[in-house]
Amino acid sequence: MKQYYVYILKCSDSSYYTGMTNNMNRKFYEHQNGLNLSCYTFDKRPLQLVFSTEFNEVNQAITFEKQVKGWSRKKKEAIIDDKWEDLKNLSICKNESHSSNFKISFDSAQKDIE
Repeated sequence: MKQYYVYILKCSDSSYYTGMTNNMNRKFYEHQNGLNLSCYTFDKRPLQLVFSTEFNEVNQAITFEKQVKGWSRKKKEAIIDDKWEDLKNLSICKNESHSSNFKISFDSAQKDIE
């Protein structure tokens, strides 16, 4: 059975690169040795493999890779540090303008109507 890997590389500029492969050793070698001139990591070497997880189904790996690529740095660092339980809290919007943080009491709304 073929295995698929979603991985995160830490670049020399401290940025993160997320990718997917079916051969982790080959893919890391390619990144580390700059075999793809147009790859994000090409001018950010040396690289460090900081996270990888495997999947049996390619579609699951693709879905997880896309999800992680959209995550904040803090969420990526949570899984790198194996703190999966922190993901829920890191997903909560803390902007003052977010609807969950915007509270108007019924009484104050009634005063505006009168």
